[in-house]
Amino acid sequence: MDTSESHHHCGFVALVGRPNVGKSTLLNALVGAKVAIVTPKPQTTRTRLLGIKTLPQAQLIFVDTPGIHRHPGSLLNQRMVETALRTLQETDCAAFVLDAEQGITGEDEAIAKNLVTLHVPVIGVVNKIDLVTKGELLPLLERTAALLPDREIVPVSAVTGENLEELQKTLIAVLPVGPALYPSDELTDQSERVLAQEIVREQLFLHTHQEVPYATAAVVEEFTEKPEKNLLVIKVVIYVERPSQRAIVIGERGTRLKQIGQAARAQLEAFFGCKVFLELFVKVAKGWTNSPSMLKELGL
Repeated sequence: MDTSESHHHCGFVALVGRPNVGKSTLLNALVGAKVAIVTPKPQTTRTRLLGIKTLPQAQLIFVDTPGIHRHPGSLLNQRMVETALRTLQETDCAAFVLDAEQGITGEDEAIAKNLVTLHVPVIGVVNKIDLVTKGELLPLLERTAALLPDREIVPVSAVTGENLEELQKTLIAVLPVGPALYPSDELTDQSERVLAQEIVREQLFLHTHQEVPYATAAVVEEFTEKPEKNLLVIKVVIYVERPSQRAIVIGERGTRLKQIGQAARAQLEAFFGCKVFLELFVKVAKGWTNSPSMLKELGL
């Protein structure tokens, strides 16, 4: 294989779609490592996140974006939608992810109308094909092709890995020729501090219900490496909007916070390959999801 610069492809691929279609799961599957948190709840991803896949013939730089929805609501949600739309203007290709199990919705149709006006290649990615029959999939692929005329449509399962290699080939073919932009051993542009707070936030989403996850943010206040002890000391502040939410996150006699901490610590130790001393604190920051200064502090 000729891997010279004249035959090497490199570019940014935006993973776009409405909330909860499996973009973060797909990102992790394509990169081959967990670089994005995944929960069953929509709007888990809040910021632009890079995942990097380096191959001999190409480097694909995936940009996982917050789900695009028509009625953003809070300032936090508005910022998330703006981030997703802005990302589309800055990438070399858009992979429009749809949910085979849920089918095509009005929100999908609205996103597709925006995508077909872009001056970059758009690939339709019908995800979760492991959850539907072949008889159900065929009309869905036909409808997707009607939404994205003259674009490639690739059915995949991010969970089972089915057809991911075909998707990878399809994306490489439309990316510009050029050298790699990141070292071959880099998997993400996220700092270790950000990865740590995202892992804590993932457990917050998984252990709390209704509106509570969306009113929480996690911020690392200390990240100290102690190599002589093979230890990481991480202190994380969890922000909520109301005292009642603080009580839910802490749980009776601190049981829920302990569960969140134990689950997060196990993930952190697996990721960093060392012992982790994790401390969690819960603070009330009233109305933080609508506070420009607080959102700026949180990098949102």
